[in-house]
Amino acid sequence: MMYQQDRPWRLSRRAFLAGSASALGLAALPAWGRGLVTTDDGVVRLRTGPAAWSLKPLGPDVSGAWGYNGIVPGPTLRYRQGEQLHILLDNGLAQSTSVHWHGIRLPNAMDGVPHVTQPPVEPGETFEYAFELPDAGTYWYHSHLNGPEQLARGLVGALIVAEPDAYPVDRDIAWLLDDWRLNQEGVIVENFNDLHDVSHAGRIGNTVTINGRLPHIMDVRPGERIRLRLMNGANGRIFGLTFDDLPAHVIALDGQPVPPHEPDGGRVVIGPGMRADLVIDCPVDADRPLVVRDDFYQRMEYQLMAFSVTGEPVRNASSPTPPAALPANPVPEPDPDGAETHEVVFGGGMMGGMGREKMMRMMREGMAWTVNGEPVESPGRHDHDPLFTLTRGQTCRIIFRNDTRWHHPIHLHGHHFRVLTRNGENEPHQPLRDTMLMDPQDTVEVAFVAEEPGDWMLHCHVAEHQAGGMMGMFRVGD
Repeated sequence: MMYQQDRPWRLSRRAFLAGSASALGLAALPAWGRGLVTTDDGVVRLRTGPAAWSLKPLGPDVSGAWGYNGIVPGPTLRYRQGEQLHILLDNGLAQSTSVHWHGIRLPNAMDGVPHVTQPPVEPGETFEYAFELPDAGTYWYHSHLNGPEQLARGLVGALIVAEPDAYPVDRDIAWLLDDWRLNQEGVIVENFNDLHDVSHAGRIGNTVTINGRLPHIMDVRPGERIRLRLMNGANGRIFGLTFDDLPAHVIALDGQPVPPHEPDGGRVVIGPGMRADLVIDCPVDADRPLVVRDDFYQRMEYQLMAFSVTGEPVRNASSPTPPAALPANPVPEPDPDGAETHEVVFGGGMMGGMGREKMMRMMREGMAWTVNGEPVESPGRHDHDPLFTLTRGQTCRIIFRNDTRWHHPIHLHGHHFRVLTRNGENEPHQPLRDTMLMDPQDTVEVAFVAEEPGDWMLHCHVAEHQAGGMMGMFRVGD
């Protein structure tokens, strides 16, 4: 039976409970060495190709997945701040690909954007990536070509850059969140870049995973302090997570430290491409599993994970001390008062203000979204002027306007921007981000310092919105 929107593939309650019991104590943290392949001189190799992937014991084997080194998600890459990443990408697919190192400040030639910063890596070819990792934090890597299909099939992986000194927690856990559109037999549904997805919310799957597994129950110890690194690798799904009676503090967003604080409104919201680091303090006594829920979409709330507090206490304090602040990364601080200002307006999509005739004409060409009034198709492959041009070291202030009825996580390549205001009000904590979720009709003001010379992408990180025209470039000159 093929997937239908109103009849998603589901586990029976008995299968879920049986599988959860067998999954008790399974680490949510992927083994750092799992799937890693290195050359004789220590260079990591990532090979794209079909992946053998199973959701057992809770679900079926999955058909149609692609991965790095044959696994989904790809190997977790772990480095220390200041070290060099050196990767050989071998393309074992029947189509072109590349890798984007999402959130990393790096030389333009290493950014992984086909036709802009590098040629596409053709089938059977190898491309070498090598650059220094200047900032500690939680990042990820993913294909940056044919995103609606290559991301939906599994070409994503976690990239962790550790601080010089270990952060004081008992466990460091990474959750790469993703979702999948599967039919009843566990086959990935191949309606990639569907025009309904393109013009609405993007590809929303019917099966959510954490590190390639179905959600389950995880054992934690009384009084344990956990650093939880959240990454959203989905094509279009936005996660809005609540943490029951677990005290949680946000310590970083998109890899960049923020003053430790409780989640705004009690919920951690991360759109595609976004990350958040939390410190979670497990209670010293709990008479039930503590549930992490995702309630972002109305009438679609579900249990993502449950923590079972069991075993010998790590500590007995009922009121844990506040978590420590992370050390700042060497990201240059923008000067908004002396900045050059540009406005970027996002338009289009169904139920928006665009005229029907223009919308229908765009959709006949596979487009549904505009940046400053025009859809942008594959920058670098087609002749598009940059949205604006900056000089190296210059502060740029951008006013983003979302003139649509849909959410858009807006991502800047190679830079982190300070989020200043939202709809005329100061943004809480004014974080440094590389990806920012805009609500419908939002106006958001950001500022950043232009660093490395080159042409840099600016786009919505919903893969179908990007493919449907919501992307562009800005240029940094010497």
